[in-house]
Amino acid sequence: MKTITLEVLTAPHCVHCREFLEFWKTIAREWPNVTQREIEILTPEGQALSLTHHVFAAPGIIMNDTLLSSGGFNKEKFIEKLEALSL
Repeated sequence: MKTITLEVLTAPHCVHCREFLEFWKTIAREWPNVTQREIEILTPEGQALSLTHHVFAAPGIIMNDTLLSSGGFNKEKFIEKLEALSL
């Protein structure tokens, strides 16, 4: 399995951010090749990442330095992307 970096740009009081992080907790054990980091979008690092990847809404989900989704997420597409990048 190839290593995957997962960066999640979050905002305070963001319902979709909490939903994604809770979802990730339920599947993280199945993906030992994934290194996940949560980055607050209001921090300097978060602002830089949001500008670089054109994140307009939280959560910004970035896998291997490529924006997967912004402002929400699709569980099936997320899993499909994990599978494809793991090969």
